[in-house]
Amino acid sequence: MNSSSRQRRLTAAAITALAVAVAATACSSGSGNTGTTSAGSGTYTIWDPYPQFDKTSDWAKLLDQCGAKAGVKIKRTGFDTSDLGNKTLLAAQQGNSPDVLIVDNPVVSTLAEAGVLTTTDDTKLDTSKVDPNLLAAGQSGGKTYGTPIGANTLALYYNKDVLKKAGVAIASVKDWTSLTAALAKVRKAGKKGITFSAIGTEEGSFQFLPWFWGAGAKLTELDSAPGVSALALWKDWLKNGYAPNSVLNNTQTTSWQEFASGDYAFSENGTWQLANAKKAGFDYGVLPIPGVNGGNAAAPTGGEFVTVPVQKDTGRYATSQKLATCLTSTTNLYTTDSTLSYVAPTGEVQDKQVAANAELKPWVEAVKAAKGRTSDDLGTKYPKISEQMWKAVQSALSGSQSPKDALTAAQAAAK
Repeated sequence: MNSSSRQRRLTAAAITALAVAVAATACSSGSGNTGTTSAGSGTYTIWDPYPQFDKTSDWAKLLDQCGAKAGVKIKRTGFDTSDLGNKTLLAAQQGNSPDVLIVDNPVVSTLAEAGVLTTTDDTKLDTSKVDPNLLAAGQSGGKTYGTPIGANTLALYYNKDVLKKAGVAIASVKDWTSLTAALAKVRKAGKKGITFSAIGTEEGSFQFLPWFWGAGAKLTELDSAPGVSALALWKDWLKNGYAPNSVLNNTQTTSWQEFASGDYAFSENGTWQLANAKKAGFDYGVLPIPGVNGGNAAAPTGGEFVTVPVQKDTGRYATSQKLATCLTSTTNLYTTDSTLSYVAPTGEVQDKQVAANAELKPWVEAVKAAKGRTSDDLGTKYPKISEQMWKAVQSALSGSQSPKDALTAAQAAAK
């Protein structure tokens, strides 16, 4: 693609879509390229969304090690997730993109459609070992833009003591009917059922998606019967007192705080709460979110992709590919994903993670069933669909509209 064509695609609309796509979901100013333009020498820039890791961290040391292996120096800048995408678009406008960009997976399609990213065909980056469902989050228009560094997703944490006192065997919870029956027993025993986040932001959509997809619904048909049944499930839980009204304002953090009180049987939350779960002071377990008729529902994937932005000097791609390959090698994925509390994107490393920590097994199962929010070639359409989804959830749970009417309005607006 020529430079002028790419510039025209870096529009305000792309920036607006990006701002929605990077709204808080699953996770936690640099300068452009410097040095010589020949591949394999000089300085290569890397931007990532991990500002919590300073230059003394294992992450920063890994970047330097990969640079040394490729024969170059690394200039790394860590940005907040919400800033990184917009700064990348602006850098591309100025012809000043980083050589390697590590970015939240829903943002990949926006950057790709704006002409900012190379494809794996351009860079010869090998993605053959990556689980297809995880790779799909970085695909648009039949092309693949980078490779995942790791994934997180949602599942149900459960309080073993609360369930035991309510006479609920976790093995009996296999589908929506049995889960709802368990919540009824818990409430009858004087405890609280389930907490989640239904806030009017991307977090609300992120948490609703496993139930929406678990019903068999599609994002292109928000008002389908399966989609309505998923929203009706949540609505009935609130109506019957199985979930608190606070879910309307809960973020994933405040929802977790409710569960950590010890009064709730279940909490829908993510891998990033594992450390907090161990500090909660009660015995807990993790269950993949069930589909309406059983099996594991597809939950949305969080986590980042390692991508290679477009450069005027295409000779730099060979070294950028070496850097990306190093960062996503089997050895380095294991170390990095352990640090980030991510599930690795390849079966080989997932097996290694479970062998080292059996508690990760249900999370690996959840990730294997997970799905990218921009998958199904939705690309930049997803943010608009998501906004209408969370508005429908808010309307239905607050009682201002029925689940059917709320999703019918959402579908009309999303078009």
